Amino acid sequence: MPWVRALKDLQNSIFDIVFYSIGVESPITPDHPLPPLPPIPRGALVVVEGRAPLWLYGRALHQLHGSPAGAIAFYDPRLGAVVVASHSPAWTEGQVLEVTPP
Repeated sequence: MPWVRALKDLQNSIFDIVFYSIGVESPITPDHPLPPLPPIPRGALVVVEGRAPLWLYGRALHQLHGSPAGAIAFYDPRLGAVVVASHSPAWTEGQVLEVTPP
C-alpha cells in the first residue's frame, strides 16, 4: 500500500496531491492494519485509488479525515477523482476532478 506524493497543476491552481493506493493482491480481513499516514501537506488533496473492498475505502476515509488534508477524493477510472470530504473552499463534495494516478 504505497503512498506517492506528487505536485500537480489542476484548474490553474498548484497544490499537493497525495495518491493513496489501497490495491489488494491477496485476501485481507477487516482487522488488517492500514499503513501509517505519510506527511500530508496542510490543504492537500488526497486521492485514494485502487481495487479494494468497500469497507477498506471506509477505513481509509476515516483515517484520512483526521489528517491536515484539505480534501479527500476517491478515484473512479470512468469519472476521475470524486471529492467525498472537504475542509477547503477550493473543493466541494461531489466535485469531479480530472486527475490520473501515477
